[in-house]
Amino acid sequence: MKTAVFSTKSYDREYLNRFNKSHSHELTYFEAPLNENTVNLTVGYDAVCVFVNDNLNKKVIDELSSNGVKVIALRCAGFNNVNLDQATKKKIAVVRVPTYSPQAVAEHAVALILTLNRKTHKAYNRIRESNFSLERLTGFDIYGKTVGVIGTGHIGALFAKIMLGFGCHVIGYDVKENQDLMDAGVKYYDLDELFEKSDVISLHCPLIPATHHLLDKEAFDKMKNGVMVINTSRGALINTSDAIAALKSGKLGYLGIDVYEQEEKLFFKDLSEEIIEDDEISRLMTFPNVLITSHQGFFTKEALEEIARTTLKNLTDLDQEKKPDNQING
Repeated sequence: MKTAVFSTKSYDREYLNRFNKSHSHELTYFEAPLNENTVNLTVGYDAVCVFVNDNLNKKVIDELSSNGVKVIALRCAGFNNVNLDQATKKKIAVVRVPTYSPQAVAEHAVALILTLNRKTHKAYNRIRESNFSLERLTGFDIYGKTVGVIGTGHIGALFAKIMLGFGCHVIGYDVKENQDLMDAGVKYYDLDELFEKSDVISLHCPLIPATHHLLDKEAFDKMKNGVMVINTSRGALINTSDAIAALKSGKLGYLGIDVYEQEEKLFFKDLSEEIIEDDEISRLMTFPNVLITSHQGFFTKEALEEIARTTLKNLTDLDQEKKPDNQING
């Protein structure tokens, strides 16, 4: 299948090319994201392959259809950046990679907790400057703390089990309770109770209308003073301006994010020689108790292999007129 692959980096090309040897799709790589300004590049292609920050709104879908594109292959699990109704209306199949390495994201959430708590990133920089002082590096024992997990699907469940291994009291919130977690000792509460009880809150839910700005001023006000919040899911789960206010007041004691509301303008790019025009992320970067990583939670060898395998199989299934298990419309 002749496929235009957008938002590509060297690692995308490496893994897709490696696993394409057994599929033989015609892949053309574009570093640019797919959006209204670049959709003209899709003329003559059967499929487009996109990632989290490509914008497939109604206008883009309409032009994809006009250009003859029949398939949208997502190299990720989330599809909130695709106008699914319009794609279905235009008879464009949308496929995704529903799971690639939930362990990778769960482990990254734990890494954010440990780094924020024990300040290893600051200690590393101090030692490189021959500063061996321990001043202002005080952390706290993770053992015995109450960890709230919002969303207990594949990733959230793995994260919860890791935190149980640390000796934490793990509580959860989800529209569907996980019996295996309950058997392991996880207790479910409603959101307000989870906010009130948790020392650490980690987000592992999808971005849908009901979860947009799930953590806002009202939610922060219900939390313990000095709470730690971790987000490795989707940026818009948190109202950034409200989080900044909570950091300034001290209500929010630590914030670790691997995702950001406006990340499509920033993440996966080298902007080291440019002026960052986003005032909110610039403000977040000034807080000593904020740790930001640029959507690297998924970024392991195992995850990249699974993304490539599944994406190419999805294309092959459609090329052979089979409906993939991972098709989310039609």
